[in-house]
Order: sequence, then C-alpha cells, then structure tokens
Amino acid sequence: MTELQIDTDILHQPLKVGELTVKNRIVMAPMTRNRAEADGTPTEIMATYYGQRASAGLIISEATYICPEGKGYPRVPGFVSTKHQAAWRPVIEAVHEQGGLIALQLWHSGRVSHSSLIGHGVEPVAPSPLAPAGKTLSAAGPAIYEQPRPLSLRDIHRIVEIHAAAAERALEIGFDAVEVHAANGYLLDQFLRDGSNLRDD
Repeated sequence: MTELQIDTDILHQPLKVGELTVKNRIVMAPMTRNRAEADGTPTEIMATYYGQRASAGLIISEATYICPEGKGYPRVPGFVSTKHQAAWRPVIEAVHEQGGLIALQLWHSGRVSHSSLIGHGVEPVAPSPLAPAGKTLSAAGPAIYEQPRPLSLRDIHRIVEIHAAAAERALEIGFDAVEVHAANGYLLDQFLRDGSNLRDD
C-alpha cells in the first residue's frame, strides 16, 4: 500500500480573499469566550487573547451582538455603543501589531436570548412566536427559554439596517472584514428553519 503524501506547505502560502491578502490559509474560527464586561464592553484580556493568535491568516472574532435584543449570553461582547467600539480598538491593534488580520462576526441571537440579558423587560424576537425547547443561560443562571415576539416586516428591515450600519462601523474602526453569523440556531438561521419559522410572508 502506497503511503499517502499530503503537501501541507500550501497552508502556509498567502492567499487573496476578496480585497484581503492573508499571510497563510489558516483561519481561526469564532469561539465565544465570555470575557467581556457585563455591559458587553471588550476587555484587556480579549486583546491579549486575540493578539496571541495573530499568526493565523485571518481571525474571525467571537460572536458580537449588534443591538441589545441580539445579546445571547452573559459577558459576550457587543458592538452597539461608542464605548464598545472604542474598547474593540486595542483588540484590533493587538492583532495588527503581530501582522494579523481580524474580522468582526456580527451576531443577533433572536429567540435564544432572554429578557434578563436584553434589559428593560424587552422580550426576545424571532421569525415566529415559538420558544426553543430547554434552557438558556440568563443573567441570573439557567432559565427556561421565553416565548419570543414575532418580528414585523418593519422590524426585519430595521435589523437589516442595523447589520449594515454595524458592518460600516467595524470597517471604519479598523476591522479588516466582517462576517454575518447565519448559523447555529441564531436569528438568521431561525428564518431558514421550518422548526422556528412558520411565516407565510
């Protein structure tokens, strides 16, 4: 039997991806770390964490909520306020100082959020008023998922605009790219699943 020879050298070759040229073909996937402040502000340890991993050709940040109702878990980072945006700059700089590139992953958790995370008694939103089975991690610990409020067409247009505005701001403050989170049962994925989307519009 002939031994299979795999040329791994190609992983370390540069590649043009859209307008970016990555120094190698290794991409660090998004991984939620729950290291932000309670209000979603990125912290110094996050800059250290991402800077240490800047040898990857491209880093995709952990899921980062783009509006209060999009927050899915405690101590995840946000990209809502000017405070959030200012606190992301040291993270970006830490990656760039090591010659790396970083994309911001834009996130709206939809029905898997909890009113205790959103605040002001605002319920989670979703395509349809269907709560997931099981429990989520609320601000006070494990809690049963709440029934979400179905989004109106006006709400949907507003969320599209929030995504676009967040993407523009991310590039303005120095992120090299953005990625829209559309998997794992979060809002955009909820629209793609017949178990969470019963709409006929």
